[in-house]
Amino acid sequence: MYFDTDQLDLADAVSAFCARECGTREQRAHWTNDGTLIHSRDLFKKMAQLGWAGIAIPEEYGGSGGGLVEQCIFFEETSRAMAPVAAAASSQLVAQTLVKFGSEQQKKERLSALADGDTMSISVSEPDAGSDVSNVSCKAVLSDTTIVVNGQKTWASYAHLVDRILLVVRTSRNKDKRHFGLTMLDIDPGTAGVDIKGIPTMGEREVNDIYLTDAEFARDNVVGEIDQAWKQVMASLNGDRLIIAAQAVGNARRAIADIIKFMGERRQFGTTISSFQAMRHRLADLAADVEAAKALTYAAAFRLQNGTGTAAELNRLTSMAKLRATETARNVALNGIQMLGGYGYTTEFDMEHIARNTIAATIYGGTSEIQRDIIAKTLLP
Repeated sequence: MYFDTDQLDLADAVSAFCARECGTREQRAHWTNDGTLIHSRDLFKKMAQLGWAGIAIPEEYGGSGGGLVEQCIFFEETSRAMAPVAAAASSQLVAQTLVKFGSEQQKKERLSALADGDTMSISVSEPDAGSDVSNVSCKAVLSDTTIVVNGQKTWASYAHLVDRILLVVRTSRNKDKRHFGLTMLDIDPGTAGVDIKGIPTMGEREVNDIYLTDAEFARDNVVGEIDQAWKQVMASLNGDRLIIAAQAVGNARRAIADIIKFMGERRQFGTTISSFQAMRHRLADLAADVEAAKALTYAAAFRLQNGTGTAAELNRLTSMAKLRATETARNVALNGIQMLGGYGYTTEFDMEHIARNTIAATIYGGTSEIQRDIIAKTLLP
């Protein structure tokens, strides 16, 4: 696994930009209205001007024409810098779905807008359909020109702040084919009959319920084939896992850096705690784990981008990367809290924020348990 010069330059450029624009708590407070926002539209627009919002969008639609490796580099560095551009990840996921399945008109309109810094989210889950996507029941009725939707979606990340939402709904049922009958819609969240309500969590507002009551959309809003959204969702999962893995690596690297800084400054018993063997050995183990997770993540990214391997091998490798990177990041952050002592729990330090991010990452995008099932399924006869 070797990064070329352009990829190394990209990592340096994103890192330098974040250090300059949002490298301090005061700068991040400026971009986020004193921490009340998780995505700064203005900051992301500045990134878009550098080509990063459309980093993996084809050039003919206004993007930079990069690939999955470049996406991972971007998300690793922005996560390490704690850059408040949370909706960037969901936007990149939707972009790749539109590249694969969108109509030419949808590509021209949506992809160019995303490359300019607009944002989108995807909503699949429902109260009774989480890991089991086949149980989606939010009902959509088609006519020649319209599609009317009734039902509830849940855990919709950033739905309250994005420009568009990619919605997965039920258009038909086939008792012999559980995954048949799902359809994707590109919708305006401001449409009459769409009600978005935040779900309280232990962090900032991030996820939402979406209630749809006789919400009417043009049939042209369908993305891809009617009744075939299951295949479309599955086609993007490997890339989604690796974006989450790259973010986890970035979070873990930030936690390591903060631990090192604290160990060098905190004094106890007449010396800095960096001299204590127990602390040094714990740090060494954590740092080694992070490097291993990063290597696995990029090994998977290079292979997926180049199509090296069978479908089963790529599914296994991306699930391994998502599992190992997110669980490593969570372990590093929780150890970081312990190593910082009481300071680790305070909002004066960033470790508690990193911990909240890393705990959530083991759940969304497919839980650790689901990743282990995928890995085992591809290993066993």
